[in-house]
Amino acid sequence: MLLILLDNPGHCVIMRDMITKEKIDRINELARKAKTEEGLTEEETLERALLREEYIAAFRENLRSQLDMIEFVNKDGSITKPGETKSKLS
Repeated sequence: MLLILLDNPGHCVIMRDMITKEKIDRINELARKAKTEEGLTEEETLERALLREEYIAAFRENLRSQLDMIEFVNKDGSITKPGETKSKLS
């Protein structure tokens, strides 16, 4: 689920729904149940897959956001972001 916030006229911020503690608890509950003799129902198996997918997407988005904040200061004082090549800097 996406949330779009309008904080200034003409400027919007798009935020992804963060994974909640309740969702993580549910993932763990389903993992424990899957290890029992009872196992998971078809509905629970589908729920687990969807929750895992959501968790992984949130994790990747968070990691990408952190990596995008990295800046390297070169010897000449210029700033380079990861992924920029020397040809882009010239």
